[in-house]
Amino acid sequence: MDVARALSVMAEHLGVPVELLEEQAEFRRDLGADSLDMVELVMALENSLSVVISEDDADRCRTVGDAIALLQQCGRERAEPA
Repeated sequence: MDVARALSVMAEHLGVPVELLEEQAEFRRDLGADSLDMVELVMALENSLSVVISEDDADRCRTVGDAIALLQQCGRERAEPA
């Protein structure tokens, strides 16, 4: 999973500089995201990175670090043979 690409997508959709996307930054508190922003962000990440993120997993993502860890897990699952 391309972390730089994920951070770029997050910055673009949240309208913040990529420098603010520190691992501990909370989407709602620190980056000003609301519920609609989060839904749109998940969709953008799915489209840009060719991953599928469940609603439950998306709901558990509170920080940028949470999102990166989830995207890395999704990328590993996609790469594993069925």
